[in-house]
Amino acid sequence: MLGKNIFRKFVTLTTVSAVWCVYSMVAFALPVDQAGEITVTGQVTVNGQTAVSNSTVLSGAVIAAGAGSNAVVSLGKLGRVEILSDSTATLIFSGSSIVVNLSEGQTRVSNSAGTSATVSTKDATVVADTSQADNFLVQVECSHTHVDTTSGLVTMKSGSTDKQVAAGTSATAGNLTQKGCVPCLRPNSIPGPATAGLPWLLLVAAGAAGIGILLATQSDDTNTGGGVNVISTNR
Repeated sequence: MLGKNIFRKFVTLTTVSAVWCVYSMVAFALPVDQAGEITVTGQVTVNGQTAVSNSTVLSGAVIAAGAGSNAVVSLGKLGRVEILSDSTATLIFSGSSIVVNLSEGQTRVSNSAGTSATVSTKDATVVADTSQADNFLVQVECSHTHVDTTSGLVTMKSGSTDKQVAAGTSATAGNLTQKGCVPCLRPNSIPGPATAGLPWLLLVAAGAAGIGILLATQSDDTNTGGGVNVISTNR
C-alpha cells in the first residue's frame, strides 16, 4: 500500500512538472509587450482613467490631455511622444516602431535612428526618416494638418502627394478655406489676397486711382478765383 502511494505521488509530481514546463515554454514564446513610462502635467487620462506620473503605458493606449495639460511617454531607446494640451491620441509601439493616431490637438515625436515613427491624422500621414534621429510636431486643425520639423527629416503624405519637410521647415495638408472652421493663426496659413484673383487687385487699383483724382480736383477748386486783390495807393 505504501509503495502504491509513493508511486502515485511520483506520477502526480511528474505530471505537474511537465505541465509547468510546457506552460513556461509557451509563455516565453509569446511576444512581450513593450511598455512606456508616462509623466503628466495637469489633467491627463489613459484609456479614460486618470493618469499619474511614473505609471506604465502599454501599446494601444488612448491618451487625452485637457486644457493646460500635457503628457510625455518615454519609450526607452525608441524615443518619446508628447501629447500636448487639448489633444487626444492613440499610441502604438513595438520594438522598433512608434505609431501615433492623432484625433485632435498636437503631438511631438522624438525618435532615435533606426526607429520608424509615424503620425496619422484625418488629412495626412507623417513619416519620419529612419536613418537618423528626428524631432517633429504635428498639429490637427479643423481644416488641415500642419507639421513642423525641428531636426531630422519627415515626409508628409496626403493622397498622391508627398512633401519632404526638412529641419527648420513646415508643411500643410488639407483645405485651408474649409467653411465653418476658425482661421488658423499660424503664419502663412491663411490664404493671401492672391486667392481672390485679378478682379480683387483691379478693384484696389481703381479705388486708389479714384482717391488720387478726387484729391487733385479738390486742389484745383481751391485755387480757382482765389487771387489776391491789390489796392492801389494812387487813388
